[in-house]
Amino acid sequence: MATLRATGITVSVGSGAATRRALAGVGVEFLPCTVSLLKGPSGSGKTTLLSVLGGLLQPDQGRVDLDDADIYAGDSSLAALRRRAFGFVFQSCQLFPTLTALENVRIPLDLRREPRQRADQRAEELLVRVGLGDRRDARPRQLSGGEQQRIAIARALAADPAILLADEPTAALDAHGGADVARLLARAAHDLEKTVVIVTHDDRLIPFADRVVALLDGRVVSDRARRQ
Repeated sequence: MATLRATGITVSVGSGAATRRALAGVGVEFLPCTVSLLKGPSGSGKTTLLSVLGGLLQPDQGRVDLDDADIYAGDSSLAALRRRAFGFVFQSCQLFPTLTALENVRIPLDLRREPRQRADQRAEELLVRVGLGDRRDARPRQLSGGEQQRIAIARALAADPAILLADEPTAALDAHGGADVARLLARAAHDLEKTVVIVTHDDRLIPFADRVVALLDGRVVSDRARRQ
């Protein structure tokens, strides 16, 4: 389990007269075993904040602490930290079209040079967890959009990260597929004790969330817990 904390995060984009603040002193904390939604209109800073939280975009000012260590400080490799501590789920599933479902899920384990037998076993377990154990040999073109996103969630969980970050994971899905994905992300938080942060415009995710953080013009304007 891990706590993710952003303090005084400022990010500017553009240059010269076109420079604007994408984030303006954002401070927010995300706890284990919870699903937090980042909501707000386009341009409010949601995806920028998610990128900063995940070690993908260094802020101009401020710090991001994973437990009590600033991820942007020191000489440690951010790429290695991302592989170890973070799992990412995107709107476009980013599956490799020539690989099977099992091979796509296994990618993070292959990058860690896990023994093949152990990696295959872990990937198979995760496919069962997301309800696709019988689709291990299917390629992305043989899967629905919802099934592809479930494969992407399994891949994000493969290396057992403490933090799961998702950017609009249900935006391209119908009601049934979106509910399946939301349910899996909630289970990752509550059953697997992950810290789950989701950027979304999709109000269908609200019933699955423990908390909703609203952004506007690069600032947090509300932070509301939905349940204890």
